[in-house]
Parts: sequence; structure tokens; C-alpha cells
Amino acid sequence: MATAPTDLNPHIIEGLYTEALVLADEVRAAFDLSGRLEQASLDEDLARIALSCEALRTTTRMMHAIAWLINQRAYLKGELSELQLRRHGRLPPDRSRPDPANLALIDPDTRALIVTSERFYSRIERLDRAWHQRFEMQPGAIQRLRERLGEAVRYI
Repeated sequence: MATAPTDLNPHIIEGLYTEALVLADEVRAAFDLSGRLEQASLDEDLARIALSCEALRTTTRMMHAIAWLINQRAYLKGELSELQLRRHGRLPPDRSRPDPANLALIDPDTRALIVTSERFYSRIERLDRAWHQRFEMQPGAIQRLRERLGEAVRYI
């Protein structure tokens, strides 16, 4: 049984947008390689490559999230139609999951920031899916299990 749909509102989008900008700035600062590469020795080549790879993955993830939020802001301000947003405003799947081998070479604070960016992106993914489904609530897993059990008992 579906419940009445809800929708995103400007307060939610603006809050997420602000959070995304702050997180993107933290990501930029954490992965700023200027100075670090000059101080690194040749023995640290793998760590530098790992840091570069994860920097690209993490910044890409954040830019996709920010682009999605900018599209939502434009829609809420009437600058995009719902049709335009549904056609062109979908969040791409996060195909840039961190490489565990790379993470092992990165300092704990930067690893934590990568995890934070993944969690943020997951929140945006859930909102994107819900928005495209018009926020129709689906029965929970327990409810679906109860329904299946009820049907199975009828046939015994």
C-alpha cells in the first residue's frame, strides 16, 4: 500500500547544497597535492598515485552531487521544467568507489573524508531515486514478508 507522496523543497535542497559545498572544499583541501609532491621521495610513488586516483574519484563524486543539486535548485526556481529535470537531471551512479589497496596507502583523515563523501552521495542517490518515483512510499521489507507469509498460509 503506497502512502501519499511528498516532495523535495527548497529548504532541503539548500541545506544539502551548502553541505555539498563545504564537503567539496574539504575534499579540495585534503587532496591539494601542491607541496606534497615536491616533498615526497621516490619510495612514495605508490602512495602518490593512490592519493591522485582517490582524489579524482572523490572530486568526481562531489561534482556529480553538486550538479544534481544545482539542477534541483534550478527546477525549484522555475528555471527548468519537470520534463527537463526528469530527462537530464538524473544523478549518475557512483562508479568511482575507492580502491581498498589505495585506501591502505592514504592517511586516516583523508580516508574518513572519502567515506563521508560516499555517504553524502548515497543520500543524494536515495533522493534522486525517490524523486524519480515521485516519492511514493513502498511497503517495508517486514510488511512485504508478512504479506508473503499470509499468502503462503492461505495455500496450506
